Amino acid sequence: MNYFVIGDEDTVLGFSLVGTRGMVAANQSEAQSAIQKALEQKEYGIIIITQDVANMIRPTVDRYLFSETFPLIVEIPNRLTQGKSKDLRALVNEAIGVAL
Repeated sequence: MNYFVIGDEDTVLGFSLVGTRGMVAANQSEAQSAIQKALEQKEYGIIIITQDVANMIRPTVDRYLFSETFPLIVEIPNRLTQGKSKDLRALVNEAIGVAL
């Protein structure tokens, strides 16, 4: 099972240094193209995507985040979010629209 990363240039470059393939996405069109490419390749079992890019294509990302299908999509913070990521409660609130 291989990884694929989608994010800003620094994130993709960093992951490429350890052998992970990926694509830079600076806008919604590039993000959609990148995720489609990753989904078409059955060799990618895990797609790593930065939060800012995931927000550009939220419906597509959520379809895989909240299902049992492969590939697994993992959102990570990028350097601009200063390492802050959403907690599980915030993710559930966004997914179902109910505050817990």
